[in-house]
Amino acid sequence: MLHSSTTPSAKRAAFRQALAGTDLLRFPGAFNPLSGRLVQRHGFEGVYVSGAVLSADLGLPDVGLTTLTEVAGRSAQIARVTDLPVLVDADTGFGEPLNVARTVQVMEDAGVAGLHVEDQVNPKRCGHLEGKQVVDETTAVRRVRAAVDARRDPDFLVVARTDVRGVEGFEATVRRAKAVADAGADVVFAEAMADLGEFEAICSALDVPVLANMTEFGRSDLFTHEQLREAGVRIVIHPVSLLRLAMGAADRALGGLKDAGTLEPVVGQMQTRAELYDLVDYAGYGEFDSSVYDFSLEGNRG
Repeated sequence: MLHSSTTPSAKRAAFRQALAGTDLLRFPGAFNPLSGRLVQRHGFEGVYVSGAVLSADLGLPDVGLTTLTEVAGRSAQIARVTDLPVLVDADTGFGEPLNVARTVQVMEDAGVAGLHVEDQVNPKRCGHLEGKQVVDETTAVRRVRAAVDARRDPDFLVVARTDVRGVEGFEATVRRAKAVADAGADVVFAEAMADLGEFEAICSALDVPVLANMTEFGRSDLFTHEQLREAGVRIVIHPVSLLRLAMGAADRALGGLKDAGTLEPVVGQMQTRAELYDLVDYAGYGEFDSSVYDFSLEGNRG
């Protein structure tokens, strides 16, 4: 009811402990708090908050237009309703090293378990698009060190994302990944790997865990969790999947509503009132205050 029953520090500690194991940690992307709660209900290990999703939710392209305040605010809303650790896309840290340091502390205050900061030049682009530019290694390392030095909770996870693969190739990616790992990154997010062989190679080359991005319509094939696990990947994110599914369904439904004048043919595809009320925990609120949940769904259409 209201907030998660688990404190932010406990979520971070649990995330650290899980990462020290050997299994693959699966982080579907949530586009709002309710979808974050749904991720937990389906038994995943964590929730991801994508910068591309947040910008799209605001009707903006993913080119670095969102602010730290906007991202931290939505991330806090999502982290509030789930007992799972929440990992957040912090783009380039919203500036240079001092901004990165502030970003880390604001995100700690937002209750999330960790963030990733990338090595792109602003204005940044989706990691699976052409035309990206990356900063030099010194600047990338400074961003990561600023993030690591700024955290007050040692369990807060700092993930270093590198987009070098799409600019300078795979060997340069390995060099950059080693540099940011040496700078203190807890995890390396190697963006836009070409195949499983590259995932295997970068996992073997590093002493820190590797994160894989399984975004649809990108440069990487959609490898299964088992394939990624065998390659040595420790965290997988599905950043935009739920938003794409929801928006695709909404688009088709609106077209049907315009044509037929009714949504009756697709009611069976909708989350029912009972399912929604269960997800938002009406009953829990009713236990706290009986005047909140003093109704019955009997008589409602299925």
